[in-house]
Amino acid sequence: MTTTTAPILVTGASGYIAGWIIKYLLDEGHTVHGTVRDPNKQSSVAHLHKLAEKAPGTLKLFKADLLDQGSFDAAAEGCGIVMHTASPFLLDGYTDAEAALVRPAVEGTRNVLGTVNRTATVQRVVLTSSVVAIYGDTIEILNTPNGVFTEADWNTTSSVKHNPYPYSKVAAEREAWDINKAQKRWDMVTIHPGLVLGPALTTNSQSASIDMLLQLGDGRLRTGVPGLSLGIVDVRDVARAHVLAAFNPEAKGRYIANNVDLTMLEISAILRKHFGKAYPFPTMQVPKFMAWLIGPIMGPVTREFISKNVGWPLKFDNSRSRNELGLKYHPVEQTINEHFQQLLDDGLLKKR
Repeated sequence: MTTTTAPILVTGASGYIAGWIIKYLLDEGHTVHGTVRDPNKQSSVAHLHKLAEKAPGTLKLFKADLLDQGSFDAAAEGCGIVMHTASPFLLDGYTDAEAALVRPAVEGTRNVLGTVNRTATVQRVVLTSSVVAIYGDTIEILNTPNGVFTEADWNTTSSVKHNPYPYSKVAAEREAWDINKAQKRWDMVTIHPGLVLGPALTTNSQSASIDMLLQLGDGRLRTGVPGLSLGIVDVRDVARAHVLAAFNPEAKGRYIANNVDLTMLEISAILRKHFGKAYPFPTMQVPKFMAWLIGPIMGPVTREFISKNVGWPLKFDNSRSRNELGLKYHPVEQTINEHFQQLLDDGLLKKR
């Protein structure tokens, strides 16, 4: 396995998960090569420099872009491990899913792993995938042997038109495994988080998880939430899974990094228990027929998505992450409450 003294490349260094990965690596004394689109953009990188100032490790930032061929070469030079976290995470706000999601995810993966193939020192790649590369719609759990999704499952139902973000993740992961299998020098491990919650290391962070918590707290969903189940995991646990996978010689293949599966109403109940009635957290679940009727009017969801995802149970088997990687998960109440508190502290939601 790779030596711990070689630098470690983390792509998408300014990202939500990547920030915690970099913190853990720097705290353990590693040299980290982080790639960002603009190393001089202080709003994106100031928190990384702050982490490096307080840690025994060393941080070097490099300019790179997912669609710029060869732009990761300089950052990868001399590295023993590559952690590829960079990938677009957009659930709405785009008109062309292929251009906004699929092409950057797939071509970016091809670009980074092309660099890995050219960098003789790299021995392991840890790729950030997602549980949505394992399943496309919750209803697919009916086809699993024990009513639970495992690392053996693959999303075969998503497309550019239906669930484009999950499609981008599974397409990128399949591309990665194809590239990995075409050579013998470096091995690969993929990490599959559920919905990532928990405190960010920067106030500049943007994610779908933040928007969901804002909607639960600002009154937009006060009349009720759909019966949608979500896999929930703490950002710190996802980052730790990457680090554990990087340095464990026995780690191989895919690892689900998901703590528990909760409905939106259960998430709301956790918030209400901690923050009280000062915020209009929803207390009711909208009947499925009502969600089907009004969902597409309220936001970027289709009736097909509602039919195949609302009202169905969701369960993931995280035993590989616990038993093989030794991952210990934060209590989900801590994850959710700390994240919501950060939204208040950062002024994204008015304190009451």
